[in-house]
Amino acid sequence: MKSVEVVIEAASEDRKIKGRIFQELDKSCKKNTILATNTSSISITDIASYTSRPEKVIGMHFMNPVPMMKLVEVIRGHLTDDNVCKKVQKLAERMKKQPVLCNDFPGFVSNRILLPMINEAIYCLMEGVAEKEAIDKVMVLGMSHPMGPLKLADLIGLDVCLSILDILQRDFGDDKYRPCPLLKRMVAAGLLGRKSGSGFYEYN
Repeated sequence: MKSVEVVIEAASEDRKIKGRIFQELDKSCKKNTILATNTSSISITDIASYTSRPEKVIGMHFMNPVPMMKLVEVIRGHLTDDNVCKKVQKLAERMKKQPVLCNDFPGFVSNRILLPMINEAIYCLMEGVAEKEAIDKVMVLGMSHPMGPLKLADLIGLDVCLSILDILQRDFGDDKYRPCPLLKRMVAAGLLGRKSGSGFYEYN
């Protein structure tokens, strides 16, 4: 780490874990190294507070699945330097991605909009509004989404979805982000989606 110019952290969506990593990176990396996080919802300003270089801490939120998706949300913290933003946007372009600059609010743009939709789809399933296949088909055929919200939740990981919703509810103090009880039960049961082999759908 002593010679790198940019670090992109992609650990679990947990403030404490990311904080410890950024403390170590701050000690190990040279002073002008940019420290980026792939967090999908945690405050960049909060993560930057674990370092002595908050002006060089920034968010680079890659969309899942990363090899297929072009978007990278570039999130500036409260103290992120303008030149750091420009360098990270250029870096994303060198990766053949499309950077979009966002400000530091819980969930940024993508997950502030996406996770309530996924959560509402889970409520629809729990309340018996329709079967899972029907819920996904409505959003694919009726709304031109490439993947239904329940299949997408399985791809993201139900534990990750729950973590993001918990962060949104806590940081905004708004119960519209309250995670569906079915989502909580599934995560408690270890049904996490593709990575566990079972979620709303079964995977071999």
